[in-house]
Amino acid sequence: MTDAKGDLPPKNLQTVELDELDRRIVRILSREGRITNADLAAALDIAPSTAHARTRSLVERGVIRGFHASVDHQRLGRGLQAMIGVTLRGGTRHDSIVTFIDEVKQLPQVLQLFFLGGPDDFMVHIAVADSSEVRQFVVENLSTEPFVASTRTSIIFEYHRRGVAAAFR
Repeated sequence: MTDAKGDLPPKNLQTVELDELDRRIVRILSREGRITNADLAAALDIAPSTAHARTRSLVERGVIRGFHASVDHQRLGRGLQAMIGVTLRGGTRHDSIVTFIDEVKQLPQVLQLFFLGGPDDFMVHIAVADSSEVRQFVVENLSTEPFVASTRTSIIFEYHRRGVAAAFR
């Protein structure tokens, strides 16, 4: 499988060792991805050239995979969010999983897609305008697929996020 940019996942998934300065950089950038290099250096009490070199190293080592904008979906007319648990039918599981991932991650309503171990095979996080659009999404994009056995929808009232997870592979 490829990631969102079409790249193959890295073969070497060894844990990267970070020193205390690297961990502090990651913490700050996780909270404020748009911080300037000068402000990052000042917050860490290091030279801007050191902050830049360390941040570049974290990107090159795959620790930092990107910088993300936090979007207010309410302002885009998509203020209702839901989590939809999806269970696939048995049988051709590998093909079903690959097909499901490839199709669902491209849908504009999908914010996040999680491949799980447990009663659900997937959790699909969507943002839409209202409950009728949740229903329409489930019916048109999930329930009609022959490899989907069942769905379970939960409306999100409120959520709190500490950071942005890595892209789904």
